This record gives sequence, C-alpha cells and structure tokens, in this order.
Amino acid sequence: MGEEQLRVALLAYRGTPYCGGQGVYVRHLSRELAALGHHVEVLSGPPYPDLDPAVRLVELPSLDFYRADNPLRKTVFLDIRGPVDLLEYLMLCTAAFPEPLTFSIRAWRHLRRRVGDFDIVHDNQCLAYGLLGIERAGLPMLATLHHPVTVDRELDLAHARTLRRKLTLRRWYGFLRMQRKVAPRLRRIVTVSDSSKLDIETQMGVPADRMAVVPVGVDHLRFRPLAHVARVPGRLMTTASADVPMKGLAHLLEAVAKLRTERDVELVVIGKPREESGALRTIDRLGLRDAVRFVNGVDDQRIVELYAEAEVAVVPSLYEGFSLPAIEAMACGVPLVSTNGGALPEVVGDHDDTALVVPPADPGALAVAVGRLLDDERLRARIGAAGRARVLDRYTWRATAERTAEEYRRVLATTGRSC
Repeated sequence: MGEEQLRVALLAYRGTPYCGGQGVYVRHLSRELAALGHHVEVLSGPPYPDLDPAVRLVELPSLDFYRADNPLRKTVFLDIRGPVDLLEYLMLCTAAFPEPLTFSIRAWRHLRRRVGDFDIVHDNQCLAYGLLGIERAGLPMLATLHHPVTVDRELDLAHARTLRRKLTLRRWYGFLRMQRKVAPRLRRIVTVSDSSKLDIETQMGVPADRMAVVPVGVDHLRFRPLAHVARVPGRLMTTASADVPMKGLAHLLEAVAKLRTERDVELVVIGKPREESGALRTIDRLGLRDAVRFVNGVDDQRIVELYAEAEVAVVPSLYEGFSLPAIEAMACGVPLVSTNGGALPEVVGDHDDTALVVPPADPGALAVAVGRLLDDERLRARIGAAGRARVLDRYTWRATAERTAEEYRRVLATTGRSC
C-alpha cells in the first residue's frame, strides 16, 4: 500500500470527550490522523465530539434519550422521525440500551451512499449489526475494542443491591449479545493493551491473530507539569467519569476516611455522581461531605491545573482496559497510586519506580500508599518525574495514529482494495 494517504470514516456512537475515554480517543486520534495527512470524517451520534478543524464531523441525530440537559425525558416519543427512531424508542421502552445498534444502522444508511468516498471505516466500540452491512456495501472495516464490556456487566451485577436492580442491569446490558456476535466477524480488531486482548479473546471469542495492540496516548504538550501552580497540601485527585463500581471510587473514599483519622486530606473527583450513586451514600456514611468535591464539565486546561494542585493522583479501579486518567496524571508529573486491576500494571509499570501499585478493592492498601507519598516529598518528586518520562517514551497520540494507520493498511492489503 506504500505510504499513500487514506480516506477514513471514524464511527463514534457518542463522541463528546466529557462522556469518558471513548470520546477522548475519537477526538485525539482523528486529529493526529489528519496531521499525518489522512482525510478523516467522524460520524457521530449525540452528544457530538469536539474535533480539530481539520476533521469533518458528520452528525447522525438520534433520540438522545440520555442528553445532559433533559435526561430520561417522557416526551421523547415526540422526536420520532422514522423507523430507526421508532426502533430506538421501542428498545428504550423495554429498558434496553439501543444506541450502539441504532447508531450502526444510521451509519450504514449514510455510508452505503458514499462507498467511493472512503478507503476504510473505523468503528469505536459500537460493534453492532449495522457494521456488517457497511462491509457488505464494499467498505473494509476495522474496530477498536477498548475492553470487553462483559467486565463492566459482571462488576455492576456483583454490586447491585436489589433484585430489581439486577434485572434492570441484565436488560440494559443486552447489547452485549450483539457485540459478541459481531466482534468475531470483523476483519480486524484493535485493542489498547495485552490485558484487554486476552480478555477479548476469552470473553468475546475474537481470535488472537485477528487483533493488534495499539496503546492510546495523551496530549503531552497540554498535560504537563505547571511549575507556577502551587500544590495544595493533602490534596488528592481522581477521575471517575463513569460513576460505576468498576472505577473503585467507593474504595478510595474508604481510604480517604482512614487517612482523615491522622491527617488533613481532601479529594477532588473529576466526574459527576448519579443521584442514586453508591458513592454519595458512602460519602454520607463516612462523614466526608466537607472532604470530597466533584468537578465536571471543565476543559482540559482546568483539569491540568487541578492535577498541578494535587499532591497525589489515585486510580482505584477494580479493572481497566487501559486508563487515560493514569497516563494523564503521569504526564502532569503527579505521583500516582494505582491498583493492579486489569491492564493498569502494564500501563503504569508494575514496580514502585513510576507509580505505587496496590491490589484492587483494598482501601487499607490505598491509604498506606497515599500516606507514604504524602509523607515523603522526595519520593513524590522521583515518582512524578519517572511517570512523565514513561509517558513521553510510550504514550503519545502521534504514535497511536501512526500505528493505527499501519493497521488500516494491513486490512486493505487483505482485501486487495487500493487506496
């Protein structure tokens, strides 16, 4: 294929970077692919991504049932415009999560009219039936699967407090049956870590030889140490953009309560808790209302400033397929405490050189590791500097884009399609 420039359709069933790691992935990967000279269009459902001017956004409207300004609205049926909207509405009525399926159908209907406009279609963890239609229309397909959502389902079910909650979760996660059927039928899967690759093979049935590991990156020019910003003594920071048990926030709150018995500490959480959140109940039970602050809807610059104010960053997750918050903290030179859940040791390092690593679901171990860093300024400086060096060596978005483009060419070589 040589080094010819490619025409890429990048699919994101919801694309805003404030929805979590998938939105960040679409935003930065598309920018760096365009910077390499490729033509990139992002096809997205709402909420829409914030893209570089060099990247074209194609909006594929949905019923947007979960939109931030009016979630779970009872008048959603008034927005039905056609059969795909009707399908989405009927699935919502049964407590299913329709977005992956209905977005894939909308993307198929759009792309089947534009087969000559693109060399390859890159799906970002939609993994729905419409992708098979896109391939049948003549467009080669590659998909990124950050980690199998089967892990999220099992952890959510394990933490469900009532039978009704368990039944609701099983219905909501019904889209996994579709993803398990679609993923093994795709020509190539890109994932972000060796840990995720193994989990995808065992839980999703994708053969290992059809997968490639391409780690994600961080904007190391934006996420950087800010020498002019003073650290706030005792300030801890974590990111929990998805308020779910898998992120381990409850265990970190228990650790904060333990630390508060012997020192002044406060925790800043990047994320927004749900009204029925177990995290809020835990905060009230532990008497931490004056020690925990949630911050959401802020831009990257403010997040970098918050990192600069923190003495320690914590990733308390029970499982991660990668962890953007971990490498963002490391890029900012903030000493990190991380669990060894999922791919985290692979990402942050499994020794005490670039992060302090503890078992998941262990508030005592989290408290000891955080306390060790708070008590030792030189250790904080050493681990913070080593963490940033690891990021610069391994995790840049340019490297992610270059390796992703190699996978595009690998797929095109197997189809015999010229670009």
